[in-house]
Amino acid sequence: MPKTNRTEDKIVLADLAFYGYHGVMQEENALGQRFRIDLECGVDLSKPGLTDDVEDTISYDQIFNLVNERVTQTRFKLIEALGQHLIDGLFDTFETIEWVRVRVRKPEAPIPVVTGEFAIELVRDRETK
Repeated sequence: MPKTNRTEDKIVLADLAFYGYHGVMQEENALGQRFRIDLECGVDLSKPGLTDDVEDTISYDQIFNLVNERVTQTRFKLIEALGQHLIDGLFDTFETIEWVRVRVRKPEAPIPVVTGEFAIELVRDRETK
């Protein structure tokens, strides 16, 4: 990310695993598959760092619950759309989030590969989302 005036503090949720029904192929919609989510939310953490009070920050379980609901309760053909759906929900729910980086990984895409995974990464600022 280019250097800007925005905060470099962040809340990170990494390697979250969910089961969902996202994809273009019929098998993906019928059988579902695992998805892995990596998430960074840019939030000024200076106040909670001083006060040690959860009321001064965004609790990571609140972020997790939003991501869990959006991954498991909706269906998309493209993981790009799923990623944007996550970002929109974070901005709509948590007004102190300045920017979001989300990576949606599909480790079991129905493509004949011996090892590896397929993924997208989106980075959005609140002002330019």
